[in-house]
Amino acid sequence: MRIDIISLFPEMFSPLEHSIMKRAQEANYLQIQVTNPRDFAFDKHRIVDDAPFGGGAGMVMKPEPIYRAVESVTKTVEKATRRIILTCPGGTPLTQAKVKELASFEHLVFICGHYEGIDGRVREHLVDEAISIGDYVLTGGELPAMVMVDAVARMVPGVLGSGASAPEDSFYNGLLEYPHYTRPREFNGWEVPEILLSGHHKEINRWRRKQSLKNTLERRPELLENVELSAEDKKLLVEIKQEQAGG
Repeated sequence: MRIDIISLFPEMFSPLEHSIMKRAQEANYLQIQVTNPRDFAFDKHRIVDDAPFGGGAGMVMKPEPIYRAVESVTKTVEKATRRIILTCPGGTPLTQAKVKELASFEHLVFICGHYEGIDGRVREHLVDEAISIGDYVLTGGELPAMVMVDAVARMVPGVLGSGASAPEDSFYNGLLEYPHYTRPREFNGWEVPEILLSGHHKEINRWRRKQSLKNTLERRPELLENVELSAEDKKLLVEIKQEQAGG
């Protein structure tokens, strides 16, 4: 997958040069590039912002440098295989379902706003959609872009190394994840659940599914409304509720 990021502050994306992101790029599962719209400004001072029409505080990012920057990274890519995204607090909320959808494209372009925002014509005529990572405002779109890149990258085959890792993540199948344990077997008087040491894989899988359902019921019960539960899942939920009631 190819990911292009349009940002005034390329140096902010150094976290993408470490850990899993670094290995994924070295193995050529991901190609990540950051383009500075200042390089596409028309004047010698590389001005990318101006005062808003109609007055008001702050400055607005001009449309021309952004258009030219996006054009430079999309001119060789078929439109049907790409998605141009504006990071924006007024956009569609980011969910795991949206992450899966984005991961189906071969090329993603993230446009990071700054200052008071981006000229409205960018959203109206250039981007395919605007996405928000939450109902709050940050100083720029760089952090949201990194969050989205990280989330999408996990869905790209080969990035996590094990094909089983992503499907077991929280929200991947609509539920929260079950707890994980490792050595030592006992720490500070806290012991690993005995079932995980039994070697009975069928029972371990049942325990993990039950813990996933329990975590979801206790922490995010509304998620259960949108999950297709099997007969076994419903049986486990009954067990969980009986245990919670002390029955």
